[in-house]
Amino acid sequence: MLIVLGDVSAQGSELTRSKWTLLVQQFHNLLGPFLDLPYHVVPGDRDIGKCNDLDEVSITKVTRSFPGLDSSGCGAFDIGNINFVSLNSVALLCGNNELRFSVEKALERERIEMQTENELVKNVINESSGSKIPKHDINWRENDMSSGSGPVLLLHIPLHQTAEKNWRDDDHDGNMQDSAESSKTRTLAEAGPYELSQTLPPNATEYIFHALRPRMVFSAHAQTFSDRTHPDGTREIVVPAMSWDKGKDPEFVAVTFRRNGTYALVSHCKLSGRSHVLIYYVSLFVVFILTIQTSFRS
Repeated sequence: MLIVLGDVSAQGSELTRSKWTLLVQQFHNLLGPFLDLPYHVVPGDRDIGKCNDLDEVSITKVTRSFPGLDSSGCGAFDIGNINFVSLNSVALLCGNNELRFSVEKALERERIEMQTENELVKNVINESSGSKIPKHDINWRENDMSSGSGPVLLLHIPLHQTAEKNWRDDDHDGNMQDSAESSKTRTLAEAGPYELSQTLPPNATEYIFHALRPRMVFSAHAQTFSDRTHPDGTREIVVPAMSWDKGKDPEFVAVTFRRNGTYALVSHCKLSGRSHVLIYYVSLFVVFILTIQTSFRS
């Protein structure tokens, strides 16, 4: 299974539909022989753009281009007995945005489905129909699922990481304490619509933990590798960029799930740098020329 955690293109949100179609074809060509494998693409901020331009209509070109995405850019699938849920985390950065509300409803549906399957909550579907998550004051419904018992969560924007000094050991209900980071202003960065240090707001992060109880989280955006553990014990892997941008070597992560999905072996891999690839091809060219000259002389 191949999973791309967003940013298929540097400026995908600014492309016309025809140019986007060409980009998707190039993406398929890049996959090459791996195109026959099942794959899933999570929308990134470069793919769908900023909040003021974000709605279900504007991201249609993205959701219709890749398998497994609904109209809000979310998806869910199973591999063996392991459940995967992908959320359009870019929309969760927005305020009163209809796409954000659609993502919240998708998250709520996943919560209901998990609780229904585990027979922990009764008659919750009718109660929660059409619910929205308040922006600043989240009224959580009961969730008796234990931490780490939910799906593997796929995001583009990483979850909020609370520093130890902002976490109270005596806070038994799991509420994170807001830090200065939660009120910082989001500005445009050279890398895309949002700074590379951008994370989901603390309230959205805590709601995700409460609703899904993810067993593991994979995110991206920061363009550097990180293996972190949240206060509730949830492990989050921030996957680096598969790109040569800014002189960096392309990187990716390979994951093997074992013990019925309760254990994950994570390998951080790097490809050869651009200079090494150029040297390799130059060397091949030189060897080819020398071979031709030798054959002529003989």
